Amino acid sequence: MTARTIPVVLVGAGPSGLTAATLLAQYGIESLILERWEGVYPQPRAVHLDGEIRRIVDRLGIGAEFDAISRPALGLRLLDPDRRVLAQFDRDPAGDRNGHPEANLFDQPELEAILRANLRRYPEVSLRSNAEVVAVVEESGCVRVDFTDRVTGRTESVRGRYLLGCDGANSLVRGAIGPRMRDLRFEQRWLVVDIATTADLGHWEGVHQVCDPTRAATYMRIGKTRYRWEFRLRPGEAAADFREMSRLRPLIAPWVGSVAPERLELVRIAEYTFRAQLADRWRAGRMFLLGDAAHLTPPFIGQGMGAGLRDAANLTWKLAGVLRGELPDSVLDTYETERKPHARAMIRLAKLIGMTMTEGGELGNRLRGLIAPRLPRVPGLTRMITSGESPPLCRSDLVVAPLLRRGPAGRLPPNDLLPDGRRVDDLIAGRFAIITTVYLSRADEQRIEQRGGVVLRVAPRTALHRWLRRGRASAALVRPDGAVHSWGANASALCAAAPRFAPGNALDPQRDGC
Repeated sequence: MTARTIPVVLVGAGPSGLTAATLLAQYGIESLILERWEGVYPQPRAVHLDGEIRRIVDRLGIGAEFDAISRPALGLRLLDPDRRVLAQFDRDPAGDRNGHPEANLFDQPELEAILRANLRRYPEVSLRSNAEVVAVVEESGCVRVDFTDRVTGRTESVRGRYLLGCDGANSLVRGAIGPRMRDLRFEQRWLVVDIATTADLGHWEGVHQVCDPTRAATYMRIGKTRYRWEFRLRPGEAAADFREMSRLRPLIAPWVGSVAPERLELVRIAEYTFRAQLADRWRAGRMFLLGDAAHLTPPFIGQGMGAGLRDAANLTWKLAGVLRGELPDSVLDTYETERKPHARAMIRLAKLIGMTMTEGGELGNRLRGLIAPRLPRVPGLTRMITSGESPPLCRSDLVVAPLLRRGPAGRLPPNDLLPDGRRVDDLIAGRFAIITTVYLSRADEQRIEQRGGVVLRVAPRTALHRWLRRGRASAALVRPDGAVHSWGANASALCAAAPRFAPGNALDPQRDGC
């Protein structure tokens, strides 16, 4: 029997896979997710996403649901080994340029449950649980995916015009593509502790990072009754050494004080090896890697899960455009070109923070004591840490900027509140957009409308107006994923550069190579 063909098959129903499938559905693209397990993995893992990722969450249509399960962090504190504050970087919990808080703390199983429930809004997506993928083979213009039903034991096959490997650090899809995970030279063993309690521990509602080569630690409140600690393990220690509250209590004592042991519920205790790794190839033909299958990030800046959502937002609109015949196949090469350097930059930043917390011995402690209190006064440093703006995407065919004047290319525009109560992201909503400080001709406006785009003329003295002026531009062409394609003083030329991309368009039958 010939396996049925689906435009996109995804392996893995974690946050990256669920996000990619939802975005594809919004572009009208049918997909099938194959997930090994029955339901949501119940243990907490990721606990943080930044303002840029929160914008993606809004695009998925679950912003209100996410806000109900998350809490904004007030910023970051660096502490010495005695937990005295070395430096504090405050964040406005109301948010700034992204229109949302720049540090959002949550429980990953709750987020995944919301993502799964949201799939029911989209008939284009099918989720097959208990489906363990055993082989992927590219053939005849498609990818054949063989999987075993873990309930019946039956082996089945499906064909996808494209395959997205969202199957984590031990990715089978990565094995089929054949890239090597490049070691960026960071490996540390840490103890991760999640505790639930109705007691108010009474600490500052931000992230606390203890800079201590002997016992580096991180502490944060992630929910109304949920708290997370991470401690670097010493040689010879293991998670099993701390599974009893009597053994764990000395580590968490500085935060829980006199709270009675019976009021502390140990939700999870686990050992993780934090690594910094990056696949040297993210694509082979019709197969792509996303999330942990492509990169592993130490958790010190809370970007691990967010990197996978960035991957999904970057790739899905390009896939949709190719499948619908609006964009050439070559645009799919821009996925790795744009995302890989960005992921590498975030991994290196996380690695730097981790080494700052944990390295240097007693001399390192002394240097931190001298330098850290002065960091908030370094020009621009506080804004870099608290602004929520990540590095720009690398130049590509879809990120166009002069060599010596990058300007806003590859960055997200401010998510301003518009006069009608919507935000910029609500208006763009997965389309190309022209953001301009000048009036367009009627011909240019019609050109954008006919190509499925939208025009936003911004008023003076608004954040968007100032943003364009800082780049010495009067207009910017923004992509469906929110990143700036190009910018400049000639708004008409930017209108001419916008491709046809209308979410309601049907698939191009000429592009079905299966």
